[in-house]
Amino acid sequence: MRKGMRLLAVAAAATAMTAMGAAAAPAAVPAGDQDTAFVTAAHQGNLAEIAAGQDAQKNAMTSCVKDVGAKLVTDHQKLDADLKALAAKGGMALPSAPTAAQQQQLKDVQKKAGTAGYDSAWLALQETAHTQTLALIDHQIGSGSDMAVTAAAKKARPVVAMHLDMVRGGTCHAS
Repeated sequence: MRKGMRLLAVAAAATAMTAMGAAAAPAAVPAGDQDTAFVTAAHQGNLAEIAAGQDAQKNAMTSCVKDVGAKLVTDHQKLDADLKALAAKGGMALPSAPTAAQQQQLKDVQKKAGTAGYDSAWLALQETAHTQTLALIDHQIGSGSDMAVTAAAKKARPVVAMHLDMVRGGTCHAS
């Protein structure tokens, strides 16, 4: 398979992985493409979390959710900088935006901006997203073949777990 077509297949698999939930998708990724699919999906996840965090800073009703949103922006920008460097080193092309599903999920939350329902919808979205990201990370740690990509997953895991703890159960827990 030509490199361009292989990258398109990997990008499609990563998009499906993010849209369907990380636990369902690893079997769909062809052998040897696990690492590239992880980098792509993690990058799009970072972009989605940065956008969601920025949105929470503008639209959340409580200071706790605004603070968690700010933390997500800071942390996911750092994680994404590492991924971009890794992708550049490996010659991987990265998408410039979150998946269509991720964008739609944020739009659905944004419809509640200015209401008491915004914060709870935002927290629920973040709980789901971070749970899926942890599954994606754990799959990479267990099945990845590229040591640098797996090291990046191991580095990201405690950060994502901390974020999940901050939104778990639909209750804001800023630290």
